[in-house]
Amino acid sequence: MSATAPYAGPSPIRRPVAAAALLAALVSLVFGLLLAGAGPASAHAALTRSDPQDGAVVDTAPKEVTLSFSEAIAVGDDSIRVLDPSGKRADTEAEPRDLSEGGTVRYGVALHSGLPDGTYTVAWQAISADSHPISGAFTFSIGAPSETTVALSSQEAGGGPVGVVYDIARYAAYGGFVLLVGGSAFVLICWRGGASALPMQRLVVRGWLTLTAATLVMLLLRNPYTGSGKFADAFDLAGLQSVLDTKPGAALVSRLLLLGAAALFIAVLFGTYARREDEQERKDLTFGLAVGGGVVAAGIAATWAMSEHASTGIQASIAMPVDVAHLLAVAAWLGGLASLLVALYRTPDIGSAAVRRFSAVAFSSVVVLAATGIYQSWRQVGSWSALTGTRYGQLLIIKVALIGVLLAVAWFSRRWTGRLTDTAVAPSGGKKKAAEENTAPDEASDDVAPERAAQLARQRAVLTATKKKRIRDADPERSGLRRSVLAEAAVAVVLLAVTTMLTSTEPGRTEEEAAGGATAATAPAAGGPVNLSMPFDTGGQNGKGTVRIDLEPGRTGSNDLHVWIDGSDGEPMDVPELKLALTLESKDIGPLPVVPNRLAEGHWTASGVQIPMAGDWKIDVTVRTSDIDQVTIDKNAKIG
Repeated sequence: MSATAPYAGPSPIRRPVAAAALLAALVSLVFGLLLAGAGPASAHAALTRSDPQDGAVVDTAPKEVTLSFSEAIAVGDDSIRVLDPSGKRADTEAEPRDLSEGGTVRYGVALHSGLPDGTYTVAWQAISADSHPISGAFTFSIGAPSETTVALSSQEAGGGPVGVVYDIARYAAYGGFVLLVGGSAFVLICWRGGASALPMQRLVVRGWLTLTAATLVMLLLRNPYTGSGKFADAFDLAGLQSVLDTKPGAALVSRLLLLGAAALFIAVLFGTYARREDEQERKDLTFGLAVGGGVVAAGIAATWAMSEHASTGIQASIAMPVDVAHLLAVAAWLGGLASLLVALYRTPDIGSAAVRRFSAVAFSSVVVLAATGIYQSWRQVGSWSALTGTRYGQLLIIKVALIGVLLAVAWFSRRWTGRLTDTAVAPSGGKKKAAEENTAPDEASDDVAPERAAQLARQRAVLTATKKKRIRDADPERSGLRRSVLAEAAVAVVLLAVTTMLTSTEPGRTEEEAAGGATAATAPAAGGPVNLSMPFDTGGQNGKGTVRIDLEPGRTGSNDLHVWIDGSDGEPMDVPELKLALTLESKDIGPLPVVPNRLAEGHWTASGVQIPMAGDWKIDVTVRTSDIDQVTIDKNAKIG
């Protein structure tokens, strides 16, 4: 039913088969395009680099800690915290400084001076450009690793009870949107008589109420969802104000305003429109409702597109309208399916023409879903490895499989639709007979009290409805259609749940970036300067001191070397001879000699120092303090 063309002849099978073949080709194209790849895309931000790196041991305390991310993020006062071994703040507790330049997103926090040796913990939390909270932690050590009393919460950002309620509200919002938009479209396009049917009114109104309530819950919980994780903070006015200043907060407020316009639309659809009897007036009102309702529906769909995955990453200007079209197609298909189910089970008046019109709407919706889904899948996954090796890709596979099941069930629904007639609902002479039955008691009860007359009228209404239901249920075609549509609706509920999970799951393309970023964050930053401090003792008089080495930019290729020698009193120390050698033992490269030139007292330099390959290089330093006093010291450094 959902993916088939409208009935146009006595054969109800050929068109479903053709539609299924078309959709199978489109699904195949989805997975083919996944191999095409593209430039890096971002959805959830990923930590790509840190300085110091995770697990690094530095000789001297850094002045600041910096973190680099794969996309723009929103940070607050406590977004980056540095804790000493006892759990006390080692940073200055100021808002992180934005150090971004070019295409690099980088933030840093200043550290207190004179930090003692030990292991320090860096905990960070931010909001990525697609509105989802992200967090993480790592450690580095000054001097040497030590024990630490810092115990960070294992709960991820956006998790816990608040996260569960927020995710439920997110699902309810999608469900409400589907019922509101799909139910309204079903009445306007497929079954205009449904405007006066109470079950259809209830379905659409409940969709509006669900979407409105879910949006309010999400707006109130947004602050604790992205921050403390405590329900009490939902009513923190300062936190709510900060939410309103963000893109997700603005989207939620815009959705509430649009829902006000949707309430007016519902009132006209099930009020003025339902009472119109003049055909021309009704056509004019249908056009106005279709245009106005379409604008409102697209606006509500845009509140998701402007604040989630579609709004960030590659081709955002294309992805956002594509996402709007995708959401509207989902609503027309699944919301119409729910409306058809209600109509088949709750109303006796829906005819075969309305069912066939929905078949055409559903087929068009599936074509739009296939086209937009291909683009979205390519954009968010982009490779076979991301499709099969990430949670997003695996959920996408499940979604495609569910669509296949839904289409298989729809094929059976389409067959029942082809057999459907209206004789079971309005048999010949049935209305006349019912009218005679309804009027006969009135003629015989002119003298009956008004209370008794009302009671008899209610009884007659119940009797008439019961007869209609009995006749309707006795129609095997209609009963078969009801069962198959019920099965479609059950699969659609699961499909909607998986789709909701996809919106809150890190896309496969970015998850792979994050995996690479995790490696980058734990290794020396590419192109980062190398800073070493090496104490020495030649054994002679005034033979103790410290060698400090800077190698910039600290990557493969040409580098500049600076060496300072300080005496035991901390003052610059001149020595007769200084030599260096670099060895990459894992690749049997070296030793590569470096002879720096004296620039000033205690300061030597060399330019054009070539590093042929990235790796863990051993740096040997030979210091001679007299004709007979000499020592060679070494230290390893990761370069490149």
